[in-house]
Amino acid sequence: MFDILVAGEINPDLILSGDVTPEFGQVEKLVDSAGLTIGSSSAIFACGAARLGLQVAFIGVCADDVFGHFMLEQLQARAVDISNVILNPGGQTGLSVILNRGDDRAILTHLGLIGALRAGQVTDDLLRQARHLHIASYFLQSALQPGLPDLFTRARSAGLTTSLDTNWDPSGEWLGFDKLLPLVDVFLPNQNEALAISAASTLEDALQNLAQKCLAVAVKCGSHGAYASQAGISAHTPALAVQVVDTVGAGDNFDAGFLYGWLNGWSLEKTLRMATACGSLSTCAAGGVSAQPTLQEVINYVQSTG
Repeated sequence: MFDILVAGEINPDLILSGDVTPEFGQVEKLVDSAGLTIGSSSAIFACGAARLGLQVAFIGVCADDVFGHFMLEQLQARAVDISNVILNPGGQTGLSVILNRGDDRAILTHLGLIGALRAGQVTDDLLRQARHLHIASYFLQSALQPGLPDLFTRARSAGLTTSLDTNWDPSGEWLGFDKLLPLVDVFLPNQNEALAISAASTLEDALQNLAQKCLAVAVKCGSHGAYASQAGISAHTPALAVQVVDTVGAGDNFDAGFLYGWLNGWSLEKTLRMATACGSLSTCAAGGVSAQPTLQEVINYVQSTG
């Protein structure tokens, strides 16, 4: 029924854009724009994958409040199946406030129910309805972490492939991956995350180390493009030359593009080009979902730029 099942966190982003620095002491400063949009790596990824034409289902936890309803309405409007989302009437939906200043940003996050989803809530019956299971924001999903190895094992037993994008570890400890990574088919870290998890000193060594544990590894390197390794084959693609407005969600849209190609059996090089185009094009507007490309838009852009 579904190409991808996303088990993830649910929260909107309040994005304030302007060349300002917050200051305490009741100092009021003006920003250029403000907008409430879909937040959370998992939700941005789900919308990006659906935008490319994949059938996507989402399971997560949010509250029966304004932010929760906003997220569910926005996900559904972008063709993401939300029938398995769990409403917690006693909690609060999480929220991130992002001050966007050119190519840099500051983020304040209220966790709320962001980390509330448990692995046991992703049932075997739900798994059997999908081809692939994707997990993002590993370190924010604290209740999911202990049961994730078992969840990946159950998913594989049901015939699904798996993918993981950890995001950054605020504690700096980077624990728990020796048992988890062998259960991951596609690992999608950025460069700093890859270096930290592999304990390698160079990107080349990190790729080699991680490729021995996972079927495929794709590492996002921002303006330097991306590198990937699978079955002894390596690939690199440069970032596209676009006018960057906001980098929020670029990595999640890269993931959506990579899994589109991977699930369709494309070559590693073609898959990586697809992913890099999706990540680059998504930076052309504020927020993680405003500039998400369709499959045809990616193809047109890549063809027009050679």
